[in-house]
Amino acid sequence: MKTVGICEASTMSVDPTFIDEDASSGSGEDVNLLDGHSKRQSTTPRSGRRKRSRKAAGDAIVDAMLEIAAASKMRAAAIMKNEEQFSISKCIKLLDDMQDTSTSMEDFDLELDRMELVAAVAGYHYYNSLTRQRCRSMSPVGPGFMTKLLNGDDNLCREMLRMDKHVFHKLCGTLRQRAMLRDTAGVMIEEQLAIFLNIVGHNERNRVIQERFQHSGETISRHFNNVLKAIKSLSRELLQSPPLATSPQILGSNRFYPYFKDCIGVIDGMHIPAHVPAKDQSRFRNKKGILSQNVLAACTFDLQFIFIYPGWEGSAEDSRVLRAVLDDPDQNFPQIPEGKYYLVDPGYSNRDGFIAPFQGVRYDLHEYRGVNQLPRNAKELFNHRHSSLRNAIQKSFNVLKMRFPILKLAPQYAFHTQRDIVIAACVIHNHIRREERNDLLFNSVEGGTVDDGLPDLDDQPDMLLAASIQEQIASSLRDSITAAMWNDFVHKWDEW
Repeated sequence: MKTVGICEASTMSVDPTFIDEDASSGSGEDVNLLDGHSKRQSTTPRSGRRKRSRKAAGDAIVDAMLEIAAASKMRAAAIMKNEEQFSISKCIKLLDDMQDTSTSMEDFDLELDRMELVAAVAGYHYYNSLTRQRCRSMSPVGPGFMTKLLNGDDNLCREMLRMDKHVFHKLCGTLRQRAMLRDTAGVMIEEQLAIFLNIVGHNERNRVIQERFQHSGETISRHFNNVLKAIKSLSRELLQSPPLATSPQILGSNRFYPYFKDCIGVIDGMHIPAHVPAKDQSRFRNKKGILSQNVLAACTFDLQFIFIYPGWEGSAEDSRVLRAVLDDPDQNFPQIPEGKYYLVDPGYSNRDGFIAPFQGVRYDLHEYRGVNQLPRNAKELFNHRHSSLRNAIQKSFNVLKMRFPILKLAPQYAFHTQRDIVIAACVIHNHIRREERNDLLFNSVEGGTVDDGLPDLDDQPDMLLAASIQEQIASSLRDSITAAMWNDFVHKWDEW
């Protein structure tokens, strides 16, 4: 906001109502402004005052306003030093004190009301200009913001871009090398990607990003959509089929190996808040009453996503979504090699390629704490270890949502954009996991467990999904794993 100059202030029309609204400190002091104005205006001029010419009065007013403006500037400087709250009433009080102590202003009582208000506005704008300059020096915008991000403290880069510098530069290099994005006259690829990451990593609005990067709303929106499309196009490369070799997370644990040596990953549904038109809200309202999209996800035990399928209504059951994916070759769900399988929760059917826990047996990890810690039979032992291993996908979901808070809310984009944001977030998630093994968010969930989002009690497996032969194969495999696990538990007692 431009500082009000003395020449402008001397001729401007002052609206006391406007000044009170714009400059109020919120303390309640400014409500007395109009009363004070009224009282001073009603003061009767002292008798014997000599008549002045228009020119002499004008010159005197200008001189007085120069003094008042200087006092306002000094007052603003004092406020900055003492960090006091600025209000018009304080400025008026200071000017009243000047009136009481200055004999040179006695002849101009009638003009003081207007001059005081003008000076208050001048002081207010001057104070605001100082405040803006101080904020901008602390939080650079535009090119200065990018310079500080890429050349400044590593923690600032992690906070604003949600990844380490070298991971960010690697992603920029990939997008540039493959011509998925291009530098423009005013915005380099690094800044385009930073704009996108600031939005999805902090759920910022376009107006905030405009101020931060000093670009128009149209420019911000255009680059956001371009980057979203580019990152989504990396999904085929970064969302890959799981390795066939036994996962190191299974190999390194006596609890899981050799029982789950053929397990290649975990499948589960994730609900993301959604913004949809009123006509679609009944379909997207999940069992908790929240508007959401149901996202089918598969991940490895290294917390990398294998497959992601967003966009289903929140009311759709997880098993129904999985069945739709398996029945549609166009969805490109990774082919499951013979003898390999994914772990699924109790909401899915136990069938060939998908091993579910035993129904009617305690399953969630919190049920195995305290006095009920030890399993009482073979099925409980299997369910506990199944739940512990399946916890990998909950860790992946937690890291994803911590890194990209936009997934915790319902952004007001078109639904296809909301869907693509989920895919892009998973792509970046995998990129970070591959490029930085010591990422802080990944480290925060490793070595422990996270709360498991189990299906509701009335979620039953979709029996149409499991043909009898497939169900028998899966049940036979599960029973053999359970028997071997229980035998070792009873006779070895090494670790359960």
